[in-house]
Order: sequence, then C-alpha cells, then structure tokens
Amino acid sequence: MIEIKEISRVKKEMKKFVTFPFHLYKNNKYWVPPIINDEIASFDETKNPVFKNARAHFFLAYKNTKIVGRVAVIINYTEVEDQNIKKIRFGWFDVIDDLEVTKALLNKVYEIGKKNNLEYIEGPIGFSSMDKVGVLTKGFNQIGRMITWYNYPYYENHLKKNGFIVEKEYIESKILIKNIDITKYARYAKLIKQRYNLRELNFINSKKIMPYVDEMFVLFEKAYAKLASFVPISNEQIAFFKKKYISFINPEYIKFVVDKNNNLVAFAIIMPSFAKALQKANGKLFPFGIYHLLKAKKKNDTVISYLIGVDPKYQNKGVISILFEELYQSVVKNGGKNLILTPQLKDNKEVHKIWKNFKPEIIKERSTFRLNIK
Repeated sequence: MIEIKEISRVKKEMKKFVTFPFHLYKNNKYWVPPIINDEIASFDETKNPVFKNARAHFFLAYKNTKIVGRVAVIINYTEVEDQNIKKIRFGWFDVIDDLEVTKALLNKVYEIGKKNNLEYIEGPIGFSSMDKVGVLTKGFNQIGRMITWYNYPYYENHLKKNGFIVEKEYIESKILIKNIDITKYARYAKLIKQRYNLRELNFINSKKIMPYVDEMFVLFEKAYAKLASFVPISNEQIAFFKKKYISFINPEYIKFVVDKNNNLVAFAIIMPSFAKALQKANGKLFPFGIYHLLKAKKKNDTVISYLIGVDPKYQNKGVISILFEELYQSVVKNGGKNLILTPQLKDNKEVHKIWKNFKPEIIKERSTFRLNIK
C-alpha cells in the first residue's frame, strides 16, 4: 500500500525530504548531492524570500513504512496573479521505479492545482527562473551539476504514462577551451569597445562586485523577459542570491561591460564546477566538505556558464565578444579546459547564436512536462 504524507517544515521532517535522494542514488557516480543543511534552509519560509510570493507543499511517499518518493508542489503567485499564467509547479521530484508511486505523488499536485483553480501542471521546475529545471531525458552517463537535477531514465516514462506531455525542451552542451580561437574575438572586442565607447570591468574582490548586482538583475530581466519560462525576480530574492552565491564564485569569473556613463550593458557569470567536490562532501560542509569546495573554487579544469545577458539595445552588435575575451583569459589562467553550458531552451535561438562558433557538443537533454487540469 502506498501512503502519501504532507510533511511539516520542522527540520527533522525536512531532512527526510532532502535526504531521500541520497538513498535513491546511492553508489550512482553521476548524481551530485546538495549540501543538506543548505537545501533545508532553502525550504525555510523565514530564510528564503521566495516564499513572499510563493507557497509550497512537501510530500513523501511511503510503501511498507519505507520512503519511496518525494515531490514539492509550488504556486508562484507572481506567475499566477501578475502574469496570469494559471500554472501549478512541481519540483524536487524523485521516485523509485514504481508507476503507482509516481501516480500517487502527481495526484497530489493535481489536487492542489484544482483546489486553487489553476489550469495546468508543469514540472519539474523550482520556485523561480533562478532554480533547477527539467527531467533529464538524455545524457544519463554524464555527471550532474550543482544547478541541475539528475534522475534515472525511467522518470520520463513515468510522466508520459501518467498523461503528461513535453512542455519545454532544454539542451546542455560542452565546449573545449582548446578549440576556441580567441584572437579574432580579441580584435573584434577592441573595435566594438571603440565604436560604442564601452569598457570591461574585471574583479579580484567579491565586495567590489556587489554594487553592480542589482543592476545586473535589471538587465537580466530585460534580456530574458520575452522567454516563456521567465518569471520576474523580487528585490528580496536578488538580495538572497547575492548573499548565497556571489561571494562563493571566483570574482575573476564575473565580467561586466559598461558604457561611457558606467551603465551596465552586458554581463556574464561562470563558475567552477563543484560537482566532484560535492560528491566528496556527500551532503556535509564539515569537517571536510568545505575543504573540497574551496579547492574546487581555486583550481578547476571545468567551468559552468551560469548567467549571461546583453541589453536588448546592444544585442547583435558584437558586445558579446568583449565578454568572451575577458572570460577566456581568466579561464585559461586558472587551468580551465572545459566549459559547460547549463540548460538552454531549445527554441532560444538568440542564446544559441552566442555560442555557435565555439562548436558546442550537446551532452544532455531535459524537458519539463505538462498536464492540463480538468
């Protein structure tokens, strides 16, 4: 018999929710665990400002008293009320290979969606545009990433057999740094800076980045607002992001381009891959997890493209070449050999244009799935 229980937000209960994948993916060399206490804190309404505009329910599935699945059911009110997108989200979805368990968990998503007069379900997705997205459908033999979900191949089949259809498709790609001919980008960057009176900003100290972060997110919204997956980010969420992530990214991997009035016109953030370090940490910062993470931050042969954006007024004018030149120099200096492009919508032609000359190899595909609520 399958029993679905909604759990409370007390730490003991949330720890069961967060640690279920540690059992499900035990000995799987591709799964990357989160830091347990960090994940629990992200679900705490008193600590994560996303809950000012969202509500979540957390469910565990039990079979013969053993936890066999989990799901978070999310309503983002900015999306539902301000954007008039009548969608209920589900994320942090993990399950054993048992269709009945999946059905029981997804029924809870459906019930809450119907109760709140919403029109359809989409998932797996997180709370906002800054969260993880999608079920992995190809690339199961590739290591996961800190900012993506990993799952077994049967997840896609479970969702389809429960009536879900593909809603959005994403690709993840790999670029070999040695294949990049930076000389032509360096020449082009020089011309673009002269033509538009632009200059790059480089950093060696995270504190000097902070004054620009709010402006960066304004630009981020301008650049991505037209995408179907985009949901605006509150000022509180931006402050949370700054506190949680900026100080942990190597400042050399954050690049800005400004105009003659010091207004931000483009930005790029890449970060070292913490995947192997997180596997060694196995969910705990102490006593040794923090050592592995700090080591990965300083020296790493793999970097991840996290965020990139160009003011619409400067798109298709070559400004991206300035960012490429600066990033290339920093990556090579720090021993980088591989650049991983995190999930990009398949139909986002503008972002694919940015990278096409670097011959990206698609290594993973993932999708969100949809079910209409009748």
